[in-house]
Amino acid sequence: MDPKMEHIFYAFVGGMLNLRDRLEEQKSEMKEAYERNEESARTFVDDLAKRGQEEKAELRASLTEMLKEVIDELGLATKEDIAELKKDLVK
Repeated sequence: MDPKMEHIFYAFVGGMLNLRDRLEEQKSEMKEAYERNEESARTFVDDLAKRGQEEKAELRASLTEMLKEVIDELGLATKEDIAELKKDLVK
């Protein structure tokens, strides 16, 4: 396996394991918050959802950047490259 692809794979697996650990921690926190009172639990859940969305965006941006680097290193053609070639063939 290409070292860069292997690195991306392990980064993804590590990210998923990290996410699982965080979810387990947050599950315990949510249970405690719910037991304290329903209103604070709702606020807590809203905060968790917001943090989850932020984490998702961060992970997606990170993976996108890594994939762009791999594509660049492998010298793969991009959509723009193909469009330029098509334009040149029409001429």
